[in-house]
Amino acid sequence: MKLSCRHSARNSTVKFTIRLIVVTLWLNAGLATATPQIELVAEFGNRTFAKPLAMYQAPDSRDWFVVEQAGRILRVNTDKKVARVFADISTRIDSEPNEAGLLGLAFHPRFSSNRRVFLSYTAGGDPLISIVAEYRSNKTGDRLEADSERIVLQLDQPFGNHNGGQISFGTDGYLYIGFGDGGAAGDPRGNGQNTNTLLGALLRLDVDHEKPYTVPADNPFYSRDGRAEIYAYGLRNPWRWSFDRKTGELWLADVGQNKWEEINRISKGGNYGWNIREGRHCFRDRQCSNKKLIDPIAEYSHDQGCSVTGGYVYRGKKIPLLAGWYVFADYCSGTIWGFDTQQTPAQVMQILKTETNISSFAEAHDGELFILDHGKGGIFRLVPGR
Repeated sequence: MKLSCRHSARNSTVKFTIRLIVVTLWLNAGLATATPQIELVAEFGNRTFAKPLAMYQAPDSRDWFVVEQAGRILRVNTDKKVARVFADISTRIDSEPNEAGLLGLAFHPRFSSNRRVFLSYTAGGDPLISIVAEYRSNKTGDRLEADSERIVLQLDQPFGNHNGGQISFGTDGYLYIGFGDGGAAGDPRGNGQNTNTLLGALLRLDVDHEKPYTVPADNPFYSRDGRAEIYAYGLRNPWRWSFDRKTGELWLADVGQNKWEEINRISKGGNYGWNIREGRHCFRDRQCSNKKLIDPIAEYSHDQGCSVTGGYVYRGKKIPLLAGWYVFADYCSGTIWGFDTQQTPAQVMQILKTETNISSFAEAHDGELFILDHGKGGIFRLVPGR
């Protein structure tokens, strides 16, 4: 994510009515098209948040947890629209660099019984430090016990940007962690293609056995040269990624350098090309053909934006024509796109155009989707048009 890209945003109460440009349906009768109306509506009325970067629904209720960049997490009751501070670790966080701060939150799959919560953030230091830590919440789950912190992993960042920072549990019960290439421009230290560093990679850890973690034996570098924690590599800045709740597939948006933004479907041990390639294109050398490099499923140029924000495969019920589509956006242009994950090659369609700085998507228990406006602090739900 390039948080330095700024565009004006409308008031959080504004509704956006748009049309899905082209939706392709394969029916028994042949090819059909439809252009349903879709609206983007404020989820919490006039309430806004301070630079929201992520939002997750409580595992055991309909409440939402909103992550603010400076270090607060607010728990929002969806019925009464009341927001209470769940956690404030701002004194531990360095959020001065544009892409630093409190970057990720993950509830343990058995949160309802063990109250374990994991946070990803950047701490001050020379250099900047990325930290993944475990906490416990109180028995009612409405407050994080800040003094319960246990460091799981920490990593020095050679520069102040490309921190990645998302964390999430997969359907296999393991904790996945995304880190960028270490920053600056062009990956000057070659971290993306270096499997002896955790930078420029997606990691996969077992946090349920020995402390601080163990490495799953089926990780691709478990018994090979390279860091055993690595699940996939060749990434520049994996800002936002998600698991398809139906198939378990991992979809990852990798922020590009100067020309191309990309969407990848991640496979174990996959090399996604950075810094040999940017998207499907040679980055440094004109000759970059390599059968070991995996091309993105979709990409777009900087004529259409400057920083991709990964979303989700839509599995909700309220927008039937989006079923099975991967929905994503661009932070700078405010454009939201999608494509049918069952079509090869992917046919990317513009879904809607907004004037928001979309820092993240969120997915409810029922599969419905939301966007977070980093610039003005609003949170919006995608709904069918009326």
